[in-house]
Amino acid sequence: MLTDSFDRRFSYLRLSVTEVCNFRCDYCLPDGTDCGPDARAQDLTLDEIRRLVNAFARLGMRKVRITGGEPSLRKDLTEIIRLCKQTPGIETVAMTTNGYRLTKDIDAWHAAGLDALNVSIDSLDHAKFEMITGHNKLQEILKGLERAAELGIPNIKVNSVLMKHYNDDALDDFLDFVKTRPITLRMIELMQTGDNVEFFDRHHLSGDRVIERMRAQGWQERLRGRDSGPAREFWHPDYAGGIGMIMPYSKDFCATCNRLRVSSQGQLFLCLFVDEHQSLRHLLQSDDPEPVMAFLREAIKGKDFSHHLHEQNPGSTRQLAMIGG
Repeated sequence: MLTDSFDRRFSYLRLSVTEVCNFRCDYCLPDGTDCGPDARAQDLTLDEIRRLVNAFARLGMRKVRITGGEPSLRKDLTEIIRLCKQTPGIETVAMTTNGYRLTKDIDAWHAAGLDALNVSIDSLDHAKFEMITGHNKLQEILKGLERAAELGIPNIKVNSVLMKHYNDDALDDFLDFVKTRPITLRMIELMQTGDNVEFFDRHHLSGDRVIERMRAQGWQERLRGRDSGPAREFWHPDYAGGIGMIMPYSKDFCATCNRLRVSSQGQLFLCLFVDEHQSLRHLLQSDDPEPVMAFLREAIKGKDFSHHLHEQNPGSTRQLAMIGG
């Protein structure tokens, strides 16, 4: 298994399959992106993805999360899910999506082997959802979530970025949403990137304020397991769903890091917020996994203990669409 100099073991690959996104979320891509074929011409091919996932699996990766941009803009997304699921050693295939094609494609994704689904919904108010994303699609996305639950996808989450003046007054709405649904709501602190500095300064909201309100309403924090991810998990005896808080500005957030990232153009991100990235795409032109594995064993030695967001340094990450968070 890949292990860094701080004895952290890496079993989780977040694989971006495109930087393109058809939403215009204020905190990420307020001006949108070009969704045409030229914008996607440099995305990893199916063969390159197959070789990449195989090499990571041989080094102990057990979970692959497919991200974007918006991954469903790739016409071969179902094939990507299937090849990841069929890779020996990969136990879980997850995906994060804005939900735009959820009602159309969730049955095919499930049949291909999708085990876990995260859908980004930053507001349950239709008008605010459209204001944030540029699309009046909330009702359709919620129908897609219902279909995912009907299919029996075992791990369904809703991701919501905490933002002052957008959804800081919507905690009760979100809690009502998980009251009878066995869905985990992930509330994510807004993170600074290269392109959103002014927006971050105006709208960043600490997750500690949300936790205080939850505790006052009887929510309790679960004990963290050895292989737990970065979220602090909360449960309530009267609720079918749960709450996860992802707070990258909190103390020791990186201490249990277990994930690596690869961009849609084959760059290895040892951390979401680093200054330099190393391309391994040239090693994906052959079915031989050994060069990729040797590259990863050497690269992991250079992973820092922590990001530098506290010093207002987001590294070279311009916006989260380029790597999927």
